[in-house]
Amino acid sequence: MKRIHFLTALSFLFSSVGFSQSYPPTKTGNEVDVFHGVSYPDPLRWLEDMKNPEVEQWFKNQADYTTQVFSKVNGIQALAKEWNELSLIQQEKYTDIYFRGGIFFYKKTLPNESVGKIYMKKSINATEELLFDPLTFIEGKTLSVTGIKPSFDGKFLGIGYSEMGAEIGSLIIVDVAMKKILPQKLEPNYQGITDWMPDNSGFLWPKLATSDMTSPELFMNLKTMFQSIDLTKPSEDFFSKAKNPELPIDAADFPVAFTTEDMPNYVFGGLFSVQSELRMFYAPIINKNTKNLEWKVLSEVKDSLVGALEFHTGKVYGISSKGASNLKLIATTIENPNWDKAEVIVSERKEKLEEFVKCKDYLVMVYSDGINCSLYKYRFENKAFEKIDTPLSGTFKLSVLDKKTNVVTVRIMSWNKSAISFDVNLDKNSFTTSQFSKPSNYPKVFEELVVEEVEVKGHDGVMIPLSLIYKKGIKKDGQNVCIMESYGAYGMSSKPYFDVMYNTLATKNVIIAIPHVRGGGEKGYDWYMGGYKTTKPNTWKDFISCAKWLVQNRYTSPSKLGGMGTSAGGILITRAITERPDLFTTAVCNVGISNALRMEFTPNGANNTKEFGTINDAVECKALYEMDGVAHIKKGEKYPAVLCVAGWNDPRVIPWQPAKFAAMMQLNTATSKPALLKVNFDNGHFTEDKNVTHLDFAHQFGFVLWQCGHPDFQVK
Repeated sequence: MKRIHFLTALSFLFSSVGFSQSYPPTKTGNEVDVFHGVSYPDPLRWLEDMKNPEVEQWFKNQADYTTQVFSKVNGIQALAKEWNELSLIQQEKYTDIYFRGGIFFYKKTLPNESVGKIYMKKSINATEELLFDPLTFIEGKTLSVTGIKPSFDGKFLGIGYSEMGAEIGSLIIVDVAMKKILPQKLEPNYQGITDWMPDNSGFLWPKLATSDMTSPELFMNLKTMFQSIDLTKPSEDFFSKAKNPELPIDAADFPVAFTTEDMPNYVFGGLFSVQSELRMFYAPIINKNTKNLEWKVLSEVKDSLVGALEFHTGKVYGISSKGASNLKLIATTIENPNWDKAEVIVSERKEKLEEFVKCKDYLVMVYSDGINCSLYKYRFENKAFEKIDTPLSGTFKLSVLDKKTNVVTVRIMSWNKSAISFDVNLDKNSFTTSQFSKPSNYPKVFEELVVEEVEVKGHDGVMIPLSLIYKKGIKKDGQNVCIMESYGAYGMSSKPYFDVMYNTLATKNVIIAIPHVRGGGEKGYDWYMGGYKTTKPNTWKDFISCAKWLVQNRYTSPSKLGGMGTSAGGILITRAITERPDLFTTAVCNVGISNALRMEFTPNGANNTKEFGTINDAVECKALYEMDGVAHIKKGEKYPAVLCVAGWNDPRVIPWQPAKFAAMMQLNTATSKPALLKVNFDNGHFTEDKNVTHLDFAHQFGFVLWQCGHPDFQVK
């Protein structure tokens, strides 16, 4: 592999492409990469230098231009206002709930609040007490909590926070009894504390390599640090590539150490990345000594464990994909782990095993047919496996507050019914509404929306699930505005969930379509592998197949059809419209990967080579080219209208990724349809701040509705 660099040549785009004034000028160069004997031109390489004042000015010019365009479009501000008003209908929202030392700790967001605050209760019926308000902690700063973790005795609470959606954060400790924030601050932190030591003598926290959001080193060589509860002492490297050269830790791995109350005599370490197979280690704690731990292998890639592990009376329980695309539940001993000879707790079933949790006497499992979930329990004592009837259907999510009881919490939601949490007494199979769940009274019209689940034949004959949400009585005459959105990566399923934005749009005669494309996990592990590295084209081809089906069946037409993709979904949407530009009238690439050949050179790039591939391998490099939306833009092609969105504080998908796609569209499309770059300077990959989020997505959906001809979203 070699790189060729030529002197930069400038060219400027002055044509108006349908607007009263031209796009801001974009210069181009003659940069070319040569990988494995193949040349890949990259005329916009200069945009990758985000510390260059010229690049910063270019982003600002693009953002200002997009703001000017949007100022002429009706409906956008009204849509954001409608979502803000609907958020006031919601009851308080509870997340990050813990029960330790007899105290409940949690984050609560009131309907009129943009971000959540941290509270505690000394019993379930006690008066709550405020511990941390991110809006008043640092004057003039917009902060949000990224994670909390109380000590096992409940005496201290770790709180991670960041500014304006950034990944780089800070960690503080609260003395619970005094309700006092201790003066020491630990940084650069990544999402708070992993956990406390079993004896509460200190805690483990992830430390990033740098505070520079644009640095390729940001997510490299992460360390888990140990910090004594005596915060005057410095943190010490506890688990990392530098600390543990005897372990197979790559620089791109996230070496994260943690503990569990189920096995307090051990500490565990995982090498986490986008790779789904678990790579885990464990070490016994002898006489409270954690200075010189002897790490042993708990699981390797070959063991094919995916998801979380649970621990109970000397056994380790895990989910395995080995010989089981829909996954099976197995167990081995902690003293001599051998997953090849593991005990099968529950064999592979027709439904996919989504997750499991452990409480005092049971394992509780969620299975899914791709749309609706079912609930089961396994009793340790007699190995009885039993289905639990649930009061509602939809998507289930499990949690356990107190593992010393037989109560598990299940959160249930669906496309048109908002989430509600139930506490399940496993001894009685009885359901009661959780104290940390307040059902919202949304408009009745939401519940009256039609939800249709169909399957579409893909390009290779494979049947692709497709979820549709629309208003009752809508005519299938090809004149409906339709918004398609998919993801298709990391084995993550697009499970039914209640989305106020989706439902609001559906009440405005918009069809919402969610194709469950390969690369996700809806149909099991093999479905994930069907959209992974060299098989990635199935992801956008499945999306295209669903678009064609919607047109053929008169739900919509190409002039009324818009597509959206976020993050890794940027690959899907940029390749769908570059492969079939005639099938869509508009597309949104939201903080999306669009330049896959260059992803490896971003702060989050090395980590993602396990999902998408590396340029250092000839076969994978070719696959990356196939995924690269920027590389597939052709001069003179009639492309759909495009809106690319970048988060200025986003290191997961650095802003120049979607920016290069927008710029290449401006330089090459043969239509007068707009190609815009929206830059969220108050945001990262996402943000908790709902006011920012609502306005951001009002622009995104408003752009699609404008271009698809929705009467409420046209130029003033």
